[in-house]
Amino acid sequence: MVMDAHIPEGPIATKWDNHKFDVKLVNPANKRRFTIIVVGSGLGGASAAASLAELGYRVELHTFHDSPRRAHSIAAQGGINAAKNYHNDGDSVYRLFYDTVKGGDYRAREANVYRLAQVSVDIIDQCVAQGVPFAREYGGLLDNRSFGGAQVSRTFYARGQTGQQLLLGAYQALANQIHLGNVELHHRSEMLDLVTKDGKAVGIVARNLMTGAVTSHSAHAVVLATGGYGNVFFLSTNAKASNVTAIWRAYKKGAYMANPCYTQIHPTCIPASDEFQSKLTLMSESLRNDGRIWVPTDAMDTRSPDQIPDEDRDYFLERRYPAFGNLVPRDVASRAAKREVDAGRGVGPLKNGVYLDFADAINRLGRHVIEERYGNLFQMYERITGEDPYVVPMRIYPAVHYTMGGLWVDYDLMSNVPGLYVLGEANFSDHGANRLGASALMQGLADGYFVLPATIGNYLAPQLGEQPVPTDDAVFIEAQQGVEAMTQQLLGVNGTRSVDYFHRELGKIMWDNCGMARSRESLEKAIGEIATLREEFWNDVRVLGEGDTFNQSLEKAGRVADFLEFGELLCRDALHREESCGGHFRVEHQTEDGEALRDDEHFAYVAAWEFTGDHANPGLHKEQLEFEYVHLAQRSYK
Repeated sequence: MVMDAHIPEGPIATKWDNHKFDVKLVNPANKRRFTIIVVGSGLGGASAAASLAELGYRVELHTFHDSPRRAHSIAAQGGINAAKNYHNDGDSVYRLFYDTVKGGDYRAREANVYRLAQVSVDIIDQCVAQGVPFAREYGGLLDNRSFGGAQVSRTFYARGQTGQQLLLGAYQALANQIHLGNVELHHRSEMLDLVTKDGKAVGIVARNLMTGAVTSHSAHAVVLATGGYGNVFFLSTNAKASNVTAIWRAYKKGAYMANPCYTQIHPTCIPASDEFQSKLTLMSESLRNDGRIWVPTDAMDTRSPDQIPDEDRDYFLERRYPAFGNLVPRDVASRAAKREVDAGRGVGPLKNGVYLDFADAINRLGRHVIEERYGNLFQMYERITGEDPYVVPMRIYPAVHYTMGGLWVDYDLMSNVPGLYVLGEANFSDHGANRLGASALMQGLADGYFVLPATIGNYLAPQLGEQPVPTDDAVFIEAQQGVEAMTQQLLGVNGTRSVDYFHRELGKIMWDNCGMARSRESLEKAIGEIATLREEFWNDVRVLGEGDTFNQSLEKAGRVADFLEFGELLCRDALHREESCGGHFRVEHQTEDGEALRDDEHFAYVAAWEFTGDHANPGLHKEQLEFEYVHLAQRSYK
């Protein structure tokens, strides 16, 4: 089946403005008659809930955190892109659009990306008005820095804590609407099923994580803004609670999962220190502005890195990609670092990293400038490693960070299930096969502040006068009984292995066979091993405690059960896509110098998978990608 994304007609520069005029509207007096459920309180969810409530809709917000401001968006470090061209260095909306499509290796939808670039300039104005403390130049103007995949400075930042500051801005807008009674907040509430009736999304089933109570919630529309699924690899830069459950349960109710194999490996993370580590720590991509990445030319060099002279160093990114140097996109930088470590030139106690060196920048700019730009990041690195990065170079290595795949959505951000909208990292829409740095915050806020509030009325307006499906309807009773039955099934296995054991084993399978490099052989191996591990999980997992109380073992068990199903779909998608593009690198498909080799003739489409009840045979739907404004070409950053 060929998917229709409902992209508006007309020139790309006017599509969004014309579409906003053409969509159906709900007048202010009628908005209060509609209830919208928002799941997730990060940048996408918080901004959407606040904006929809301010427009007049009744909003229910569900977050499994104790406070919306604890959402994982708070961990974003480096910045947010916007085509303001404050540096007068050649930036424009079109250039941001072009860089994003190219950076995503020509696997993104042009219309969505152009809209994202357009809206980017409004996001900065919105956030400044909220009081977000962006970095400023000496004269008081907003400062910018460069980021990977671009040759202009367009990234706005607040030292190394941009996500935190942006989330606080969205949270204060949300808190105001909660205070006014326009948003009903359900904290420590985890969505465990999507409820549909006659093919439409009509509500959710959620579990109170403090009491264990399972309840149903009804609405005219449901919005998922629940983040990405990087923790399917166990070791990632994501918060430990980040998971796939909300979008996976929606997938099993009919929503299509698009491009799940597009997972991003971030090049600047602190290398693992042992095999028992439970998560990895991100070092912001902004560090690549002033840091230079290198390895010793002699793999056996035992000198302290600050004592190795330039002539004995290989600045391999600058050598391979002279035009972009250390600012190549994340997928390119990650594979280059992996190539050096695999060749035996890794550094550190486990030889599993490369150096990120600030000596040149400190000598050129002075230590105080580097402290102003990255001080909190340097402090975090020293606390974790015990090494002072002002004196010796940082050690970095790629790690799972972001997921470009997610639930399929059309131009309005609605999934193929009417009434189900998906925002931010939970959808697939704007980044293609690789996300440029500083674009995640941009997408989350664009979706929540500007896109969804303008498009959701198109779905709601024809329903004026209709009441939400009551929670005593058979569809809610059946969904709630299903959630309760799964809870009892997990508690009833009473096996010998912990939930973390199965999660770690799944992560090893995924990283070894479907990580930075994949092959037909490794993917087929992974699919078989995941099926075996999933069977073992349901026969030997031990979930402690009871279901009607606070039970973190039960929480994790449900999420790992979903990861064990989702991981197989991810590998099947990677096996299906016989090409290399962006973060999806099939070793059978590469150029002579080891770069990703796309197959535009056969794979220039979005792969949207449908749940059929058989994990081994999901249904495939295709959305063909057309490139009218950015012509298909082999990516080059040389």
